[in-house]
Amino acid sequence: MSNSDSRPRLLIVIPNRGMGGAQRAFHDHSVELGKYYQVTEVIFNEDEADMYPSGNPVRSLGVPGGGSPLAKIQNFWQRVTRLRELKKELNCDVSVSHLEGADYINLLSKGQEKAIVLIQGSKVHDRNINGAVGMLRKKVLMPWLYQRADKMVTVSRDIIPEMTETFGVPRHKLLAINNSFEVEHVRQLSLEPLDAAMQAVYESAPVLVTSGRLAIQKNQAPLLDVFAALLKRKPAKLVFIGDGELRQDLLDHARKLGLRVYQAMDQPAPLTPDFDVYFVGLQQNPFKFIRPATAFVFPSAWEGFPLALGEAMTCGVPVVSTDCPTGPREMLAPTVEAPKTPLRQAEWAEFGILMPMLTEPASLSADIACWTDTLEQLLNDAPARQRLGEAARLRSNDFTHKRIFGQWKELIDGLLNRKARA
Repeated sequence: MSNSDSRPRLLIVIPNRGMGGAQRAFHDHSVELGKYYQVTEVIFNEDEADMYPSGNPVRSLGVPGGGSPLAKIQNFWQRVTRLRELKKELNCDVSVSHLEGADYINLLSKGQEKAIVLIQGSKVHDRNINGAVGMLRKKVLMPWLYQRADKMVTVSRDIIPEMTETFGVPRHKLLAINNSFEVEHVRQLSLEPLDAAMQAVYESAPVLVTSGRLAIQKNQAPLLDVFAALLKRKPAKLVFIGDGELRQDLLDHARKLGLRVYQAMDQPAPLTPDFDVYFVGLQQNPFKFIRPATAFVFPSAWEGFPLALGEAMTCGVPVVSTDCPTGPREMLAPTVEAPKTPLRQAEWAEFGILMPMLTEPASLSADIACWTDTLEQLLNDAPARQRLGEAARLRSNDFTHKRIFGQWKELIDGLLNRKARA
């Protein structure tokens, strides 16, 4: 950061680096906002490698995580203290935090700078917020601390009612700004050819592809049940892009269903079209797997404004997604309000197909049947696939970096003007 640089000074804060949707969004914010402001990235510690380097300065608070409950409390306050000192050292004008842990530190260290909190997902429906600590977060920390923010940005419009009704955030402090995508770059990468072995898989049968961390939020296990039922009706392949803590559970579930499973991660067997389900792991270029697929399937239990879904739309492939909170409906059916009761049948929307969630035990059998019927219908209807793929591609133009970060610049400049008048 040059001393001669007269642009406003912006800190963006995240607990950790590494690989994930939040970290990718953090990278995009650093790069795009760095075109207008002096940006410094702040992390709690350097435990994880920087998977998405931006080129902007990075400052670590140097405080580890883990340890006993007492150590965690001490580390928490040490982070608050060190971020407060850093804000003073850099004469910070605006601080933006990504992820809840960074939100707390950002807001408790608040001084004269304007503080923005970015809410990247549903808090009400997040099943990772549970137990006594989850109750403390929902009932005490969020309602108390979020009041300190000058502005709260939600990545989806449908998170705003959560923040007002559940956490008591004043409506005037809330603004929805969607996530953005490197639309042209994604489209360019999607044109890279598959290697010969994978190309043979794609040529052997219709391919359904899904992308995301193998984790509870993404809810991939019922998708295997759907696929097993579909496979009894017509040939198809299912490709999983990504990795995560539930990999072995998903492999076991697939095999229990009688599916032939290929996995690229552990001394794989030769890649041939003889398998039903393909776990290809993390991919530097996932888009070359998505563009030639017959359809993209997205069974998440909850979201924010999902990058994987938006990037699949950018690739011009028809998308089939749960109508989960939040994001998919806003992306696929932006003019249609959410139903009063959860979907129990397919909704062929303007930019994709919204489907029942696959999380309710009482209706799971019927919901799996609905998914199976809908996917069979889609696979048998080439004109519908072409129409939905093109509609999805055009819709993704609404989420370019230029469009979305124009909204961010308007927000930050407005806060800076307000600060100057104070």
